[in-house]
Amino acid sequence: MEKHNIWIKAVWLLCSMVGGLLSTSCSEEYLTYDTDYSGIYFSDDTLRYSFGVTPTNIREKEYMIPVCLMGEPSSDDRTFSYKIDKEKTTVEEGVQFSIGQPVIQADSVRGYIPVRIYRDALAGDYQNGFVRYRLDIRLSNNSTFVPTLNNKDQVCVLFFDNAVEQPEWLDYKGDKVWHEYEFGVWHPLKLIKMVECFHALQDVLPESYAKMVAVYGENLEHVQYGDFFQFRTIVNKYIKYPVYEYFADPANREEILSLYPDFPFDFPNPY
Repeated sequence: MEKHNIWIKAVWLLCSMVGGLLSTSCSEEYLTYDTDYSGIYFSDDTLRYSFGVTPTNIREKEYMIPVCLMGEPSSDDRTFSYKIDKEKTTVEEGVQFSIGQPVIQADSVRGYIPVRIYRDALAGDYQNGFVRYRLDIRLSNNSTFVPTLNNKDQVCVLFFDNAVEQPEWLDYKGDKVWHEYEFGVWHPLKLIKMVECFHALQDVLPESYAKMVAVYGENLEHVQYGDFFQFRTIVNKYIKYPVYEYFADPANREEILSLYPDFPFDFPNPY
Protein backbone atom coordinates (compact mmCIF):
# COMPACT_ATOMS: atom_id res chain seq x y z
CA MET A 1 0.00 0.00 0.00
CA GLU A 2 2.88 2.34 0.87
CA LYS A 3 4.64 1.55 -2.42
CA HIS A 4 1.41 2.27 -4.25
CA ASN A 5 1.09 5.72 -2.59
CA ILE A 6 4.72 6.52 -3.40
CA TRP A 7 4.12 5.63 -7.06
CA ILE A 8 1.03 7.88 -7.22
CA LYS A 9 2.98 10.79 -5.71
CA ALA A 10 5.79 10.28 -8.21
CA VAL A 11 3.39 10.35 -11.12
CA TRP A 12 1.69 13.49 -9.75
CA LEU A 13 5.06 15.21 -9.32
CA LEU A 14 6.09 14.33 -12.88
CA CYS A 15 2.80 15.66 -14.30
CA SER A 16 3.20 18.87 -12.31
CA MET A 17 6.71 19.38 -13.67
CA VAL A 18 5.61 18.79 -17.28
CA GLY A 19 2.63 21.11 -16.82
CA GLY A 20 4.88 23.79 -15.41
CA LEU A 21 7.28 23.52 -18.33
CA LEU A 22 4.43 23.74 -20.84
CA SER A 23 2.97 26.74 -19.04
CA THR A 24 6.35 28.48 -19.00
CA SER A 25 6.95 27.70 -22.66
CA CYS A 26 3.58 29.06 -23.79
CA SER A 27 3.98 32.11 -21.57
CA GLU A 28 7.43 32.89 -22.96
CA GLU A 29 6.18 32.43 -26.53
CA TYR A 30 3.35 34.86 -25.88
CA LEU A 31 5.58 37.42 -24.22
CA THR A 32 8.15 37.37 -27.01
CA TYR A 33 5.65 37.30 -29.88
CA ASP A 34 6.41 40.08 -32.34
CA THR A 35 3.17 41.77 -33.40
CA ASP A 36 5.01 43.43 -36.31
CA TYR A 37 5.98 40.05 -37.76
CA SER A 38 4.32 39.41 -41.13
CA GLY A 39 4.76 35.94 -42.52
CA ILE A 40 3.22 34.69 -45.76
CA TYR A 41 2.54 31.21 -47.04
CA PHE A 42 0.66 29.39 -49.79
CA SER A 43 -2.64 27.86 -48.70
CA ASP A 44 -2.23 25.19 -51.42
CA ASP A 45 0.99 23.66 -52.66
CA THR A 46 -0.54 22.29 -55.90
CA LEU A 47 -3.14 23.94 -58.13
CA ARG A 48 -4.62 22.98 -61.51
CA TYR A 49 -6.43 24.89 -64.22
CA SER A 50 -7.71 23.79 -67.61
CA PHE A 51 -9.56 25.90 -70.16
CA GLY A 52 -11.47 22.68 -70.77
CA VAL A 53 -15.09 23.49 -71.65
CA THR A 54 -14.58 27.27 -71.33
CA PRO A 55 -16.30 28.99 -74.31
CA THR A 56 -13.97 29.28 -77.31
CA ASN A 57 -14.21 33.09 -77.39
CA ILE A 58 -12.35 33.25 -74.05
CA ARG A 59 -8.68 33.27 -75.02
CA GLU A 60 -7.13 34.34 -71.70
CA LYS A 61 -7.60 33.49 -68.04
CA GLU A 62 -6.38 35.38 -64.98
CA TYR A 63 -5.81 32.72 -62.35
CA MET A 64 -5.39 33.91 -58.76
CA ILE A 65 -2.90 31.89 -56.72
CA PRO A 66 -3.97 32.38 -53.09
CA VAL A 67 -1.51 33.48 -50.40
CA CYS A 68 -2.22 33.76 -46.67
CA LEU A 69 -0.84 36.18 -44.09
CA MET A 70 0.48 35.24 -40.65
CA GLY A 71 0.40 38.51 -38.75
CA GLU A 72 -1.66 41.65 -38.47
CA PRO A 73 -3.69 42.98 -41.44
CA SER A 74 -3.01 46.49 -42.69
CA SER A 75 -5.29 49.28 -43.83
CA ASP A 76 -3.29 49.43 -47.08
CA ASP A 77 -2.60 46.97 -49.88
CA ARG A 78 0.88 45.48 -49.51
CA THR A 79 3.05 43.74 -52.06
CA PHE A 80 5.25 40.71 -51.50
CA SER A 81 7.99 38.96 -53.44
CA TYR A 82 8.35 35.67 -55.25
CA LYS A 83 10.76 33.82 -57.52
CA ILE A 84 10.06 31.41 -60.37
CA ASP A 85 11.90 28.09 -60.12
CA LYS A 86 13.19 27.97 -63.69
CA GLU A 87 14.60 24.46 -63.34
CA LYS A 88 11.18 22.90 -62.72
CA THR A 89 8.99 25.37 -64.65
CA THR A 90 8.07 24.24 -68.19
CA VAL A 91 6.47 27.47 -69.44
CA GLU A 92 7.97 30.68 -70.76
CA GLU A 93 6.94 33.97 -69.20
CA GLY A 94 5.54 36.32 -71.81
CA VAL A 95 4.51 33.41 -74.03
CA GLN A 96 2.19 31.01 -72.19
CA PHE A 97 1.75 33.22 -69.13
CA SER A 98 2.52 36.52 -67.43
CA ILE A 99 2.36 37.54 -63.77
CA GLY A 100 0.85 40.74 -62.41
CA GLN A 101 1.51 42.54 -59.13
CA PRO A 102 1.24 40.20 -56.11
CA VAL A 103 -0.70 41.80 -53.28
CA ILE A 104 -2.01 41.24 -49.76
CA GLN A 105 -5.28 43.15 -49.77
CA ALA A 106 -6.06 45.89 -47.26
CA ASP A 107 -7.77 44.77 -44.03
CA SER A 108 -7.31 41.15 -45.05
CA VAL A 109 -5.15 38.18 -44.15
CA ARG A 110 -5.37 36.89 -47.72
CA GLY A 111 -3.76 37.88 -50.97
CA TYR A 112 -2.93 36.49 -54.38
CA ILE A 113 -0.47 36.23 -57.23
CA PRO A 114 -2.34 36.97 -60.49
CA VAL A 115 -1.19 34.64 -63.29
CA ARG A 116 -2.57 35.39 -66.76
CA ILE A 117 -2.65 32.29 -68.98
CA TYR A 118 -2.80 32.60 -72.78
CA ARG A 119 -4.91 29.91 -74.38
CA ASP A 120 -3.59 30.37 -77.92
CA ALA A 121 -0.04 29.59 -76.76
CA LEU A 122 -0.95 26.21 -75.21
CA ALA A 123 0.08 23.32 -77.41
CA GLY A 124 -1.60 20.01 -78.15
CA ASP A 125 -4.93 18.77 -79.44
CA TYR A 126 -7.46 16.04 -78.74
CA GLN A 127 -5.96 13.74 -81.39
CA ASN A 128 -2.30 13.93 -80.36
CA GLY A 129 -2.73 14.83 -76.71
CA PHE A 130 -2.66 18.11 -74.82
CA VAL A 131 0.47 19.57 -73.26
CA ARG A 132 0.27 20.10 -69.51
CA TYR A 133 2.39 23.05 -68.40
CA ARG A 134 4.00 23.57 -65.02
CA LEU A 135 4.77 26.81 -63.18
CA ASP A 136 6.73 26.64 -59.90
CA ILE A 137 6.63 29.75 -57.70
CA ARG A 138 8.58 30.23 -54.46
CA LEU A 139 7.84 33.00 -51.98
CA SER A 140 10.80 35.17 -51.00
CA ASN A 141 11.65 37.94 -48.55
CA ASN A 142 11.07 41.64 -49.02
CA SER A 143 11.02 44.60 -46.63
CA THR A 144 7.47 43.77 -45.50
CA PHE A 145 7.03 40.00 -45.60
CA VAL A 146 9.02 36.85 -45.02
CA PRO A 147 7.90 33.31 -45.89
CA THR A 148 7.03 30.96 -43.05
CA LEU A 149 9.62 28.45 -41.88
CA ASN A 150 7.72 25.55 -43.40
CA ASN A 151 9.48 24.94 -46.71
CA LYS A 152 6.39 23.25 -48.20
CA ASP A 153 4.29 26.38 -47.66
CA GLN A 154 6.80 28.53 -49.54
CA VAL A 155 6.31 26.77 -52.89
CA CYS A 156 3.24 26.45 -55.10
CA VAL A 157 3.02 24.50 -58.36
CA LEU A 158 0.37 25.52 -60.91
CA PHE A 159 -0.40 23.02 -63.68
CA PHE A 160 -2.45 24.27 -66.62
CA ASP A 161 -3.51 23.14 -70.10
CA ASN A 162 -6.14 23.49 -72.80
CA ALA A 163 -7.38 19.93 -72.53
CA VAL A 164 -10.94 18.94 -73.34
CA GLU A 165 -11.27 15.25 -72.62
CA GLN A 166 -14.17 13.03 -73.52
CA PRO A 167 -16.44 13.12 -70.44
CA GLU A 168 -16.74 10.22 -68.05
CA TRP A 169 -20.14 9.09 -69.31
CA LEU A 170 -20.14 5.39 -68.45
CA ASP A 171 -22.33 2.54 -69.64
CA TYR A 172 -23.50 -0.32 -67.44
CA LYS A 173 -20.10 -2.02 -67.90
CA GLY A 174 -18.23 1.06 -66.73
CA ASP A 175 -16.91 1.90 -70.21
CA LYS A 176 -16.93 5.42 -71.66
CA VAL A 177 -19.77 6.15 -74.05
CA TRP A 178 -20.44 8.89 -76.59
CA HIS A 179 -23.49 8.06 -78.69
CA GLU A 180 -22.75 9.08 -82.28
CA TYR A 181 -26.41 8.81 -83.28
CA GLU A 182 -27.10 11.65 -80.82
CA PHE A 183 -23.96 13.78 -81.05
CA GLY A 184 -21.99 12.64 -84.11
CA VAL A 185 -18.36 11.56 -83.69
CA TRP A 186 -16.58 12.79 -80.57
CA HIS A 187 -15.05 16.24 -80.84
CA PRO A 188 -14.17 18.60 -77.95
CA LEU A 189 -15.93 21.59 -79.53
CA LYS A 190 -19.25 19.75 -79.32
CA LEU A 191 -18.91 19.35 -75.56
CA ILE A 192 -17.79 22.98 -75.20
CA LYS A 193 -20.93 24.23 -76.99
CA MET A 194 -23.21 21.84 -75.10
CA VAL A 195 -21.87 23.05 -71.75
CA GLU A 196 -22.19 26.66 -72.89
CA CYS A 197 -25.89 26.15 -73.73
CA PHE A 198 -26.37 24.23 -70.49
CA HIS A 199 -25.01 27.12 -68.42
CA ALA A 200 -27.34 29.52 -70.26
CA LEU A 201 -30.26 27.56 -68.78
CA GLN A 202 -29.50 29.13 -65.41
CA ASP A 203 -31.11 32.37 -66.60
CA VAL A 204 -33.99 30.73 -68.50
CA LEU A 205 -35.04 27.87 -66.21
CA PRO A 206 -33.17 28.36 -62.91
CA GLU A 207 -35.04 25.68 -60.96
CA SER A 208 -34.61 23.06 -63.68
CA TYR A 209 -30.98 24.07 -64.10
CA ALA A 210 -30.28 23.49 -60.40
CA LYS A 211 -31.88 20.03 -60.58
CA MET A 212 -29.89 19.16 -63.70
CA VAL A 213 -26.62 20.25 -62.09
CA ALA A 214 -27.39 17.89 -59.21
CA VAL A 215 -27.88 15.02 -61.69
CA TYR A 216 -25.34 15.78 -64.44
CA GLY A 217 -22.73 17.95 -62.74
CA GLU A 218 -21.84 21.59 -63.37
CA ASN A 219 -20.20 20.82 -66.72
CA LEU A 220 -22.21 17.74 -67.76
CA GLU A 221 -19.47 15.49 -66.42
CA HIS A 222 -21.80 12.84 -64.93
CA VAL A 223 -24.37 11.88 -67.57
CA GLN A 224 -25.30 8.32 -66.68
CA TYR A 225 -25.08 5.99 -69.70
CA GLY A 226 -24.51 9.11 -71.82
CA ASP A 227 -28.27 9.57 -71.88
CA PHE A 228 -30.19 12.68 -70.79
CA PHE A 229 -33.40 10.71 -70.24
CA GLN A 230 -34.31 12.48 -66.98
CA PHE A 231 -34.56 15.86 -68.74
CA ARG A 232 -34.73 14.86 -72.38
CA THR A 233 -37.31 17.49 -73.43
CA ILE A 234 -35.33 20.35 -71.89
CA VAL A 235 -32.01 19.06 -73.24
CA ASN A 236 -33.39 18.72 -76.78
CA LYS A 237 -34.89 22.22 -76.78
CA TYR A 238 -32.28 24.25 -74.91
CA ILE A 239 -29.04 22.36 -75.52
CA LYS A 240 -28.99 19.96 -78.45
CA TYR A 241 -31.04 22.02 -80.90
CA PRO A 242 -29.14 25.30 -80.29
CA VAL A 243 -25.88 23.39 -80.71
CA TYR A 244 -27.15 21.87 -83.96
CA GLU A 245 -28.15 25.34 -85.22
CA TYR A 246 -24.74 26.79 -84.34
CA PHE A 247 -22.83 24.13 -86.28
CA ALA A 248 -25.29 24.19 -89.19
CA ASP A 249 -25.09 27.96 -89.64
CA PRO A 250 -22.72 28.78 -92.56
CA ALA A 251 -21.83 32.07 -90.87
CA ASN A 252 -20.01 30.13 -88.11
CA ARG A 253 -18.12 27.75 -90.37
CA GLU A 254 -15.02 29.86 -90.98
CA GLU A 255 -14.51 30.63 -87.31
CA ILE A 256 -14.99 26.96 -86.34
CA LEU A 257 -12.47 25.77 -88.94
CA SER A 258 -9.94 28.37 -87.83
CA LEU A 259 -9.96 26.78 -84.37
CA TYR A 260 -10.54 23.17 -85.39
CA PRO A 261 -9.69 22.46 -89.06
CA ASP A 262 -10.86 18.86 -88.67
CA PHE A 263 -14.31 19.60 -87.26
CA PRO A 264 -16.80 17.07 -88.75
CA PHE A 265 -20.00 19.21 -88.82
CA ASP A 266 -22.13 16.13 -88.12
CA PHE A 267 -24.04 17.15 -84.99
CA PRO A 268 -27.58 15.84 -85.66
CA ASN A 269 -30.88 17.70 -85.38
CA PRO A 270 -32.61 16.22 -82.29
CA TYR A 271 -35.97 16.69 -84.01
